[in-house]
Amino acid sequence: MLVKTEAIVLNATKFQEKSLIVKCYTQSDGLKSYFVQNAFTGKNNKQKNAFFQPLNILEIEANHKNKNTLERFKDIRLAHAYTDSQFDIKKTTIRFFLADILNVVLKEENKDDDLYLFLKSAFIWLDAHENCSNFHLYFLVQLSKYLGFYPDISSISEPFFNIQEGFFQAQQNLSCLSAEATILFKKGLLLERENSEMQFSGNQRRALLEILLKYYQLNWADFKIPKSLEVLQEILMNLVKF
Repeated sequence: MLVKTEAIVLNATKFQEKSLIVKCYTQSDGLKSYFVQNAFTGKNNKQKNAFFQPLNILEIEANHKNKNTLERFKDIRLAHAYTDSQFDIKKTTIRFFLADILNVVLKEENKDDDLYLFLKSAFIWLDAHENCSNFHLYFLVQLSKYLGFYPDISSISEPFFNIQEGFFQAQQNLSCLSAEATILFKKGLLLERENSEMQFSGNQRRALLEILLKYYQLNWADFKIPKSLEVLQEILMNLVKF
């Protein structure tokens, strides 16, 4: 079936010398993978490698056979041309890290309009704003809502967060964060995209990211820490004024 839809690029893997296998999260069908033949050659070939950078937002026309096979693009163009993200090393590093996260957690082919619109609006916001050092933290918190394990905040006034069960409680046990870490985690839950850069110190920002990744590990099957984490931490440490 011929489908016209928007799609967010998750990754592109080189196949042999001239082709690509491109994994996208589409608005129409959820997760899809496409075979792009001769992606690096031909003056008039629109299916160039530059289209398939992580988290690019595309408008595509493609044949979807829906038989667990690689699909084929018929036409493709950018739905949104990033301005700063392509040239700002901090934003580029954040985008690569979040693309790695999405590659791990997005498994289902079924469409989810709310999730797609969240992803699209989040990445467009990242492109347009300078103050983005908390963005990856905000993103991980909000993404957990769509994945089904956002923390139960009905008892958020309690002093300890049970990171394995996902709720706050009065007494600490082996599954709980410390009181200090729980306070930090609560601040993370209150993050908005527009929060001030000074809401966290550098050490707090790194500690909160470690907490969030541990929370993902405990609540999402087969979750693996992205290799890009080390690069993200190094870039933010060097470029962000704490």
